[in-house]
Amino acid sequence: MDLVRIILAVLLPPLGVFTQVGFGKHFWLNILLTLLGYIPGIVHAVWIIARTGEHGRA
Repeated sequence: MDLVRIILAVLLPPLGVFTQVGFGKHFWLNILLTLLGYIPGIVHAVWIIARTGEHGRA
């Protein structure tokens, strides 16, 4: 499932973060980063997905 989330994170970073942690602070931060620059949004999304893993939320 993480592979699907990472693919979503590359295509649309906030969607990848949303599937991992829902509507939390990381989701809104990712939207801001994506609006400021697409690459920072991707980096943050992949970091959140890798950090939280399959088990839980941040």
